[in-house]
Amino acid sequence: MHQFTRLDGPVPVVSLIDERLSTTTICLASRYGAQQDPAGQCGLAHVLEHVVMSSPVGGVPSLSEHVERLGGHANAETGLDRMLFYAQVHPDDAEDVTGLLYQAALQPRWDEDVLEREKRAVFQELAAAAADPSDVVQDAFLAHLFPGHPLGHPVGGTRTDVERFSTTSVAAAHRERLLTASLSVIVVGPGLPRTANPLAAGMDLQTLTAIGTTAAALPPSPPPGPPEAVRWPAEFAWVCAGARSVPDHDPRRPHFNVLAQLLGASPSSLLYRRLRGEAGLAYTFQSWNRGYADTGAWRVLAGVEPGNGDAVLDVIRAALDEIARHGPDPDDLASARRQEQMRVLTAVDSPLDCARYLALRSSGFASWSPTDEVAYIEAVNADDVRKAATRIRDGFRAVASPAAP
Repeated sequence: MHQFTRLDGPVPVVSLIDERLSTTTICLASRYGAQQDPAGQCGLAHVLEHVVMSSPVGGVPSLSEHVERLGGHANAETGLDRMLFYAQVHPDDAEDVTGLLYQAALQPRWDEDVLEREKRAVFQELAAAAADPSDVVQDAFLAHLFPGHPLGHPVGGTRTDVERFSTTSVAAAHRERLLTASLSVIVVGPGLPRTANPLAAGMDLQTLTAIGTTAAALPPSPPPGPPEAVRWPAEFAWVCAGARSVPDHDPRRPHFNVLAQLLGASPSSLLYRRLRGEAGLAYTFQSWNRGYADTGAWRVLAGVEPGNGDAVLDVIRAALDEIARHGPDPDDLASARRQEQMRVLTAVDSPLDCARYLALRSSGFASWSPTDEVAYIEAVNADDVRKAATRIRDGFRAVASPAAP
């Protein structure tokens, strides 16, 4: 059996210890994300993430290269409201790698050559995303849902902004934003490395006392723009549809997660039966909910053939309206709850997925645990889901990509 614990301190350490595991995964999770990028510097957090993972650290060329040479896996990701830096290694290497992970994230070395190399990598990422309509449509949907707000800006940034970044601006973002944002460490493995304690990892007190001292002030989320008619192209398109939900730590968050399962891609879902089984309108689609600091976004993403777009949206609206007016079918609700619980349990069963999941979920919950999450989901009732569906139905809007000229 595993043991889930949380140790408080300047850097809280959340651990899931299971002696049966043969790898150790360490994840540093920062509450600094793309929505805190300064005006005119869209993509700064994303570039900083690249530099942290690729700069020399300790006596090795980079954290990424060192971990991979050990046979492990290292990566990082930037979201709208957080950054994750993680490594999965043999337990014998966990203490060394945990210390290097701290050094890379909290005490990076600034190198102009590394920055220019990573900017080129970001340009390639941006080009790949721009060529994928399923990526473009999600950015366009959030821009419509949060007009003029940092939540509506692309996480990866824009080429124009990224081109202007220098080691000075990246170092300032690290010093003023990453180092002062809340930080936590998540460990999933057979034991807790000694260096999970930042002092044991050699971090200086001045650095540690700055962590969590400021939370970047964000403007309140403006009202979403009015729903607009979707501009359908004369070709296969992706459509993203939905509405605002609730913040990440709102107790109603599981209600919207269960609604996403009710209208998800599983053959057991209501939307699958209506959209694919009965109407035959969409081969591929998915639904999910994502909470942020003071709001959230519930979405359906679907691939749509020419001429079928409005019919697809009609089916989605009708399914939402059915649940909003009558509540979910009891068997459908039980299935959706079970699927959402299994999503949690499946994540916990995979060490790397578990560390990422704990990083996303545990910050801000002094007593939260995966067991608690399963219990929250079990408590979701028909009226909870009905109210969630009503909120999404009433705020419903959609965007397609590529859009008709």
